[in-house]
Amino acid sequence: MAEGDPGTDQRQNEEIEAMAAIYGDEWCVVDDCAKIFCIRVNDTAKNPKWTLCLQVLLPNEYPSTAPPIYQLNAPWLRGQERMDLSNSLEEIYIQNIGESILYLWVEKVREFLIQKSQMAEPEPETTKKTEEEDVECEEDLALACDSESPVKALETDISENKTETEELPPIDHGIPITDRRSTFQAHLAPVVCLQQVKFVRAKLFEVGEVSNCNTSVCISRIYCEDKQTFLQDCEDDGETAAGGRLLHLMEILNVRNVLVIVSRWYGGILIGPDRFKHINNCARNILLEKNYITLPEESSKAVGKNKKVKKDKKRSEH
Repeated sequence: MAEGDPGTDQRQNEEIEAMAAIYGDEWCVVDDCAKIFCIRVNDTAKNPKWTLCLQVLLPNEYPSTAPPIYQLNAPWLRGQERMDLSNSLEEIYIQNIGESILYLWVEKVREFLIQKSQMAEPEPETTKKTEEEDVECEEDLALACDSESPVKALETDISENKTETEELPPIDHGIPITDRRSTFQAHLAPVVCLQQVKFVRAKLFEVGEVSNCNTSVCISRIYCEDKQTFLQDCEDDGETAAGGRLLHLMEILNVRNVLVIVSRWYGGILIGPDRFKHINNCARNILLEKNYITLPEESSKAVGKNKKVKKDKKRSEH
């Protein structure tokens, strides 16, 4: 393939890393050089009834001026259903030309599968065969997690005369990830203004362990209600482009009003690009733990619950 624009290549790499962080083992690389990827999408993570594999090839012009080339793999998907789903994906592209859309595509496919499952259609006989024929994904490197956090809970001293936006928000610490003697740990605080970002950073780096870390990637994303815009910032602190990659992940997940800092204690062994994966995973895990994002299966449960409420309401009317 011909080389693409450096800016486009960076946007593609950021999106690929974000998708891997969001979907874990469900996302796999078919051909890294050709930019071909596959993701298995289920109607629910537990006892899935309907499964579909979305395979995408990212052309050099994506996302600037061209859409991904895609294929929907499911033996039961035929005729009008396939056409309707394809039209939905293409409509998403048209509505978001120039933007990264893989996350929107995956969740549209999941929404389609959830609706199909709720229609009480019989489970396809070809499901087991589909799973065997799907592209095999390489497992990610195992991550050795320490049971104890390098950072203990912080004591927050808040003056009584401070306004709400001047108060030091609570700071939470994620479970560390250790790989080849390097340890990564995320820290999170809810923030609504830049002053709180400064307070949290100052307080966090008072702690001995954090102040002794080698690098700390910082990302803040605040929604300004009056202007209906985002005030966001990122800092690499020596981890080249790591802040931008993590900010891209938070934009895809539509995370708002939060500060995330991922610290790294270097163990003397170079781990290459894997450090970006660990930084993203640390951030994703703490955002998930603190309910800034929801898992796909939780979304499907909510959809099912809403539908059940509507059915109950309809019964009561008769």
